[in-house]
Amino acid sequence: AKAFKNKLEMRGIKVYLHYPTKGYPTDVDLIVSDQGYGANPYIETTKPIVVVTGPGPGSGKLATCLSNLYHEYKKGIKAGYAKFETFPIWDLPLDHKVNIAYEAATVDLDDKVLVDEHHLSAYNEEVVNYNRDIEAFNLLKKILEKITGGESMYQSPTDMGVNRASAGIIDDQIISEASHQEIIRRYFRCAVEYAMGLADKNTVERIKKVMDKVGAKPEDRSVVQPARDAAKNAEATGKGNQGIYCGASIELPDGTIITGKNSPLMHASSSLVLNATKHLAGLPDEMYLIPQNIIDSVTHLKKNILNGKMTSLDLDETLIALSISALSNPAGQMALEKLKYLEDCEVHLTHIPTPGDEAGLRKLKVNLTCDPEYSSKSLFMS
Repeated sequence: AKAFKNKLEMRGIKVYLHYPTKGYPTDVDLIVSDQGYGANPYIETTKPIVVVTGPGPGSGKLATCLSNLYHEYKKGIKAGYAKFETFPIWDLPLDHKVNIAYEAATVDLDDKVLVDEHHLSAYNEEVVNYNRDIEAFNLLKKILEKITGGESMYQSPTDMGVNRASAGIIDDQIISEASHQEIIRRYFRCAVEYAMGLADKNTVERIKKVMDKVGAKPEDRSVVQPARDAAKNAEATGKGNQGIYCGASIELPDGTIITGKNSPLMHASSSLVLNATKHLAGLPDEMYLIPQNIIDSVTHLKKNILNGKMTSLDLDETLIALSISALSNPAGQMALEKLKYLEDCEVHLTHIPTPGDEAGLRKLKVNLTCDPEYSSKSLFMS
């Protein structure tokens, strides 16, 4: 935190520190006092509406707002507070796939979408919210009433949230299918994080239960099976690299599925992107886009100069090599121009991407999932 603070201040950005709140969460009188919220500095603002955002849940957004609200009321300024909540969508059913997708997205927090009992009691209307807001609302209501000195403007956590997302849904079938796919993407993400030691087994078990709840299978994602088939084909044809067989697939905007597999020359991601651009450019599949001398030069650099163990080209390196090839190769130029059409395409790998593959795929802005398998026997991927 200190390093981040210093970095911001060195760039001329004013920084305020928020301290642990004394008395939280049991002693409301201490929380709403000069020793509680009052111990934090007053953040001066110039606009009538201030948006407070953060990197994720539990990052201090609510505490920052309430702390400043305390200072505003001490100064005689009747400020207010509301939350902008995209998900869950309060006026969609509890079991709508959008709301279940929210549970999948927050499976590491073990969030659950529940009926908002406070809203039901106050208005006799059944709406949904998530467990953390529902559980914390009684405390939040007391804090707001203590700060303002009057009755809370909110009777439920749903009251407190600004959300009109449901009004934008004009085709529920499309939304439900998109939610189904998001749940599957979250499943793969959890599986990979578990394989990398970043998630625990309970998180994986929870995402499996979410998958079961909607009847989802990994293969419901259209690019999964083709990638796995490509890996099997690599093994059957003796391609691969050093006994590792990787497959990759992409679904193009027109629904066409293109695959790629690894070889001693390049990673599966590299093969995939070159194959996809050839298809989009109308070039023959057997055409080589990158001259052998460029590949040899990069391989020489990696192996003989940088003393690397893996010499096959990752996607980041392949994109650079393709751009060099395009200077003298019209086909390479045609393929290069088609890279922009890969944005937002669905991609699946049968392995966890190396840093170079991940960087290249991120630059292409594809929606990536992968199986929880490593593409190398080495402990550290490069």
